[in-house]
Amino acid sequence: MNTPIKSAKYTTIQDLIFPDRRICTERDLYMRLFGPAGLSDGDEAIVFESNGSAVFNTAFNLFNSGKWVTNCGLTDLHLLLHGQGKFEVSVFLALEARSWERLVCEVVTLSANKPTRLDLSHFADFDDSGLIYFEVKALTAGILENACWQTTQEPRRIPELVLSITTFKREAAVQRSVRRFEDFVTGSDLKDHIRLVVVDNGKTANIAASTHVTPIGNENLGGAGGFARGLIEARRMGASHCLFMDDDASVHMQSFERTWMMLAYAIDSATAVAGGITIAAHRWALWENGAVFASNCKPQYLGLDLRDQEQVFRMEFETNSPKPDNFYGGWWYFAFPIEHVKHMPFPFFVRGDDVSFGLAHDFNILTLPGVVSFQDADFSDKESAQTLYLDLRSHLVHHLCLPHMEIGPWQTYKIALWFFLRNFLSMHYETLSALNLAVEDVLRGPEFFAENADMAQRRADIKALTNVEVWQPIDPARKPDRHRFNPHRRLTRLFLKLSLNGHLLPFFRLYGNRITLEAHDRGNVRAVWGAAQITYLDAKKKNSYTVVNSKRLALRESWRLMRNGWRFLTNYTTLRDTWREGYVKLASDDFWVKTLRITDVPKPIAADKNGDAR
Repeated sequence: MNTPIKSAKYTTIQDLIFPDRRICTERDLYMRLFGPAGLSDGDEAIVFESNGSAVFNTAFNLFNSGKWVTNCGLTDLHLLLHGQGKFEVSVFLALEARSWERLVCEVVTLSANKPTRLDLSHFADFDDSGLIYFEVKALTAGILENACWQTTQEPRRIPELVLSITTFKREAAVQRSVRRFEDFVTGSDLKDHIRLVVVDNGKTANIAASTHVTPIGNENLGGAGGFARGLIEARRMGASHCLFMDDDASVHMQSFERTWMMLAYAIDSATAVAGGITIAAHRWALWENGAVFASNCKPQYLGLDLRDQEQVFRMEFETNSPKPDNFYGGWWYFAFPIEHVKHMPFPFFVRGDDVSFGLAHDFNILTLPGVVSFQDADFSDKESAQTLYLDLRSHLVHHLCLPHMEIGPWQTYKIALWFFLRNFLSMHYETLSALNLAVEDVLRGPEFFAENADMAQRRADIKALTNVEVWQPIDPARKPDRHRFNPHRRLTRLFLKLSLNGHLLPFFRLYGNRITLEAHDRGNVRAVWGAAQITYLDAKKKNSYTVVNSKRLALRESWRLMRNGWRFLTNYTTLRDTWREGYVKLASDDFWVKTLRITDVPKPIAADKNGDAR
């Protein structure tokens, strides 16, 4: 059941989210049921017999009043309940490191077409950084159809939000996303303020234009080019805000409403919303809820169990604090105000464009309960020579380009050394070659990126050099594992470190360990000590590849890395200055308009005296 966003003087700022079998069916992310109570997926309702109960202290349905008070000045709050039957309703204010408060405990009778509204505005008397949730206990047989948090306060602005999806030859996924969006937006009170742009880099998606959906064929310049085009088109449409997201768009549609409301009520016009993302194999586990960048990407709350109330509450309390300057949101879901955009995406093709965009702007980035994208593929399977090439070059560029990210020549080149060492120890020599290529391309300067925005040549180069590190069906005749060195023994590890994991030992290939690891353990340095041969399995354990100790390849790539390091360190100042100047040119409207061959470019959106986009 959809609750109207606006009803008389009340505005719904957060609606209830039910499980959706197309997205996620982990019920404890949404509600906890006890006694004679059951969920009807088809009706999106909870059915009770007497003494059944439901609690909404969950990752997707708690209300973070702390974020709303701090960022929106919220002082007026109500809970609206739809359903039938007699219930005891309790509303709790959870406070950090303090006793919690029960704001309301009332017996209410719900009837069809006659919802009950509870005034919770006194929550502000207790604390401005709490979490609010409710529970219902059935006193008779009944049904809870929906619940929502409302306010009588007026929004500060009416966001005109353009959702921008970039897709490349994932026709089925993007078509499903568009259908879900169309179904949602036609019934939403926000339908006049939300549009979807599908930037089709492959020109194969076959998306039909409609009142709310605009398909655009685009040059294949990766995610960076696709999202740059989406931002240009959002300006063309007169949007005040833009939301970048993945082509599978595996998010609950209520996420858009929650995002829109936060942008509408936010005191700071620079407020942006970053969505979390889950781990493919475990939809209850976060991959990240925003991230920070300091020499490398550090996902926030990696592995957090969204089913666990204690972990979720801890995360929500912690995320009420202001974010550091190096915080950013991934482009699987990132909404931001267009008027505060100073730089367009940098032409990284993929990998690093969202990091750079977040670091280069002074957005007030928030995360919100329930604003989460569900990942379909495992990130660990995506790691390859090409992705690590892309990661390393973007990591170096972030520190070279952005003055507030400068850490000096040695600290910057240590990033390359760490990428190299991790793959050296695990004998990924083809990846080492790609990493050296990444450093060399950074040394070529920003013009190289401008001339290779489509990455066609580099993709071909890296594909040509990867013959071993390629997923292939598992060979049933492969030799069994062999363990002669215990990597968990301290003295053994010390010996192996001194020998560079066997690379300095004669004939090590003949007696070193022969082990099998899963793809997600590719970065697990402890596991590879003593290994002379490693077979990696993909997430489904149907494909593998095997790497083997080679002193020749190790020496070749190590010497190349030292040469590159000498050039980087001795030319650092000139390189840094060149990159800073080049970043401004390449992360610009002019660059993208020319590169994407766009005509009739809209002017930037004007700002009124209050700084709000109109």
